[in-house]
Amino acid sequence: MSSPKSDTEVSDGVLFPLVDGRRSTQTTAKAVFADAARGIAPDVAESIERSANWHKDYVGHLSTLERVSALSPKSALAVASDGLFALHERMVFARDGEEMSLSHALDRWDSSPFETVALEGQAPHPRRLLIPYRGQQLAGDSLHRQLDDWVRRGVIEPSCADALRMVDAQPDWLDASDITVALVGAAAEMSPLSALLAWGATVAAVDLPRQGVWERIVVAARNGSGRVLAPAAADAIAGADLLTQLPEIRTWMTSLQTPLVLGNYAYADGAMFVRVAAAADALTASLTATGTARALAYLASPTDVFAVPMPVVEAARDGGDIKRRGRMIGGPLRTLTGGRMFAPNYRVVVDGEDGQQFGLADSVVPQQGPNYALAKRLQRWRAVVSRESVVTSANVAPATKTKSVTKNRVLAAAYSGARSYGVEVFEPTTSNTLMAALLIHDLRNPNAAAQPDTLLTHPLGLFVDQAAHGGLWRLPWEPRSVLPLAAVEGLVRR
Repeated sequence: MSSPKSDTEVSDGVLFPLVDGRRSTQTTAKAVFADAARGIAPDVAESIERSANWHKDYVGHLSTLERVSALSPKSALAVASDGLFALHERMVFARDGEEMSLSHALDRWDSSPFETVALEGQAPHPRRLLIPYRGQQLAGDSLHRQLDDWVRRGVIEPSCADALRMVDAQPDWLDASDITVALVGAAAEMSPLSALLAWGATVAAVDLPRQGVWERIVVAARNGSGRVLAPAAADAIAGADLLTQLPEIRTWMTSLQTPLVLGNYAYADGAMFVRVAAAADALTASLTATGTARALAYLASPTDVFAVPMPVVEAARDGGDIKRRGRMIGGPLRTLTGGRMFAPNYRVVVDGEDGQQFGLADSVVPQQGPNYALAKRLQRWRAVVSRESVVTSANVAPATKTKSVTKNRVLAAAYSGARSYGVEVFEPTTSNTLMAALLIHDLRNPNAAAQPDTLLTHPLGLFVDQAAHGGLWRLPWEPRSVLPLAAVEGLVRR
């Protein structure tokens, strides 16, 4: 879900606030991150505000903010709730020459121009879990062998494999005819649209009113056994613009008169991603407050900073086969670059409350930029807060060869060479099916970490459980310290 217009060319919808006559993404992002930290660590907030080069400094501040969140469950909840409040108070919604804070926008309009159109699936239900992988369909024994291999190589956490095995062992869970999922960004590459429709779910699809977008949705509907509900204005193609029609989308979803699973999979480039993420979060806050959304679904990016438990840290320090293979060049390159390359992973351990310790899995890719970081951190903040009261599926997805990644030459090359350094990069069809199966697990299993009644020793454990990080967390080296070599190898391969 994106738009060709820049912030300087638009005057309606969800926008960054005006600061000294311009809509500054940097000023807003710094203020939001600073406010998120202020209540727990005023010194961290001041450091963020003093940043003179945010585009470079944000990487370090993300790590510091995760360290602060890891100190205690109270810290994690405070950072998340304060960050959400700061963003909703600063981002604005503009219409008819009037601007208001995003936190008040949905109170102003409750009408909707949309009718609901329905598309019925025409395919039989597959009756079992099938995950496409390298030209095959993993099922049964082949699926279990692959899960074992991924766990052995540190590509996914053992709890991820356990959840997928549970779904495979409970084929009735995949009869999703009793589930209605509202997908924001329904046609996105990482969206679970096709898998959910194959399993018989009803999908309330929200995406831009563009021909190519809805052609993909129609194909997914016809190839599935469920049905698609879509908003459509009179005499227009189906679809809605989340940025400019946010209140109307909220009213349309409320009119569906059924408890929804609300999934946010919308993506856009640059500053637009923050606007889209903010709009989706305002929708989420409204629908959970009214009880329309009974569960939430997100995908956490693996290229972020996560507080992970010591068993993961210890496995990374051991390194296994990948560390032994890297010794030949790793030592000399580390020496020649003054420790910048092949730097040991998890050099800092966070001491939290009650004796808990965490390593910081820092896999931020600077090329993705601070806007991407804010948009994805916003989703994680909402997940931490919402899990207190509603089912919240927020699993870490693997690095994936989506178009948004592969169009960046450096990232595409690094992904191509990543396997030599212990990271597996997935095809979109593998990732979105695998993550859709984890969503089903989170909705069906009463003991899943996504369930509010399940006891977690720390709120950030929500992202550790079932993580499919592609191997980034269990690398013996800091990911950024081997990324340049992976990119070089990838360029040679290409």
